[in-house]
Amino acid sequence: MTDTSPTVAGGYRLSDAATRFLDENGLTGAVLNALVADASPRRYFRVAGRGVLLMDDRQDPAGFAAYLRISRHLTGLGLSAPRVLAVMPGECLALIEDFGDDTYARCLARGADEGALYKLAVDALLKLHRDPGGGRIARPAYDMDVHLDELSIFSRWFAPAVSPGLDVNGFDVRFRALWRAALAPVAGRHDTLVLRDFHIDNLMLLGDRQAEARCGLLDFQDAILGPCEYDLASLLQDARRDLAEGLEARLLRYYCDNAPAAQGGARAIRERYHLLAAQRHARILGVFVRLCRRDAKPRYLAYLPRVLRQFRTALADAGLGDVAAFLDQALPGWVATAGALHETLRPTTTGTSDD
Repeated sequence: MTDTSPTVAGGYRLSDAATRFLDENGLTGAVLNALVADASPRRYFRVAGRGVLLMDDRQDPAGFAAYLRISRHLTGLGLSAPRVLAVMPGECLALIEDFGDDTYARCLARGADEGALYKLAVDALLKLHRDPGGGRIARPAYDMDVHLDELSIFSRWFAPAVSPGLDVNGFDVRFRALWRAALAPVAGRHDTLVLRDFHIDNLMLLGDRQAEARCGLLDFQDAILGPCEYDLASLLQDARRDLAEGLEARLLRYYCDNAPAAQGGARAIRERYHLLAAQRHARILGVFVRLCRRDAKPRYLAYLPRVLRQFRTALADAGLGDVAAFLDQALPGWVATAGALHETLRPTTTGTSDD
């Protein structure tokens, strides 16, 4: 008897449901290649020669359902999210459009025009933010509780890493109180769909498309309704790389010049931009420590020095001197200690998983 099961490079084994799903969609005996995983347990497999990916998200049924809805929403607005071609909902399996390999990260590594790539991404955001239908989708609101719960990741993971023995609960209560007052200008704004992970590893250059559709969008299943400036800060203050000198300022000015009138003009946009950047960097500092300590994924520690620098700059730009003063008081010497975490937290034992 001839074996018609899919062949998966890289030592992975598909579930019986995935094999059946491929069979039902005319892909019996297909050759699959597992793509490198990110910080989530979601898996993608490229179906060789077919222009499609198999997405396996069985560990996050809610995220899987959200991906399907948001993909339809974004494509309906004229943006480029991978089209969903077939679904096995009960198993959280889908066949989706394969955008290829030209992530922004790879394009930049090959010497692509940095300014042009980032302007294209800003144009994609502007298209989303200008469209009256951009926020017309049922998603959770990025309200005060969500903002503060994200900041508690800093309290519960980053703060004790720089100050062992810290009263974490006491620190968190005071930290949240300071941020509750600061976040008032953004916590009630639910203007658009915030994609949340709008950075170079989740953006792709699609050379066969036109205008904003040339910017392919990935990893948006956690999108929520919130302020327009959040994704702009994600893009221009990326944990993964430094932008060329002056590029952030030019693109922020370009965004302000072309933003919808409902955003209140350049001054209001800039104030929210710096505030959201500070909140985001605080969360990411906690997330990267958590990925190392809880999830055995230490590679994200390499980004800590940059995010630390971005966080301190954003605190100053947002006028959050009370937060900075509290950190200095509650976490003595925290800046110096945090600056070395990428070395001191890195596991020294062999066999540590970092996939």
